[in-house]
Amino acid sequence: MAKRSTGWTENKIAQYQKDGRGQGDFGGYLPWLNIQDVPSEGRSHRPKGWKTHRIHQFLSDLELNYFYHLEWIDDVLDIREQFPILNREETILIAEEKGIKHPVDNKTGVPIVMTTDFLITIRQSGQIKYLARSIKYDTDLHDIRTLEKLEIEREYWVRQDVNWALVTDKELEDRFFQNMNIFHPAYFPKNNEILSYTKQLFQFLDAADGPLSKELLLFDGELGLEKGTALALFKHLVAKKEIGFKMNEIEFHPRIGLNRFEYPALKPVLNFHVGREAN
Repeated sequence: MAKRSTGWTENKIAQYQKDGRGQGDFGGYLPWLNIQDVPSEGRSHRPKGWKTHRIHQFLSDLELNYFYHLEWIDDVLDIREQFPILNREETILIAEEKGIKHPVDNKTGVPIVMTTDFLITIRQSGQIKYLARSIKYDTDLHDIRTLEKLEIEREYWVRQDVNWALVTDKELEDRFFQNMNIFHPAYFPKNNEILSYTKQLFQFLDAADGPLSKELLLFDGELGLEKGTALALFKHLVAKKEIGFKMNEIEFHPRIGLNRFEYPALKPVLNFHVGREAN
């Protein structure tokens, strides 16, 4: 799909605000930027969120990786990506105070609305709190201009009394990302009828001890189900944490032993840190 023009004018910014960009929450939130709006650094992604039940907009694999971590954390309630800092007067003031050039459109000279990659709503000790997170590849931090823009962003959120932190690829587990690429889409089953076999699947697994793929094919055969039905249900139950699996430690593959899973899940699921404290 062709990318739209990225040139910024005051009229365009006003139109984005009129359209509701950067407003709302949960399923009603509209990101300030969509993947069609800007060239992405790598592959872009549009997954349906477990927590928001809406389509998210991510501009790189790294953003998707962090999103997966947030999806897995039970304390995370809402995830808003490409969140705009609409108070440009404040970011311009911060830039002036720190002797940093505020980002502007190279063609129009209009000060750009800066964005934070993630604004996260969490429940912590019974209270609702907000976290702002910027996502960068570690190699990007060698660029002085990148650091300057991050400093404007960091200072803005500090003044808003919102915890801000930087997350790089060094903090994110590749194995977790690879596993979630498999399990995340299974959260919303394509055919809800498979859920009716959940109890029977648990009973079957209690007596099974072979490789996952072999046992699940046997289940399909015994119940006369279309091949792959049991696997789809199994992946769904892992995504829902009804079957326990150490997502960041064990590589999932079809021949994996059933002893690598807990069914039903009994142990607490690992909670990930959501960013390095930076303020």
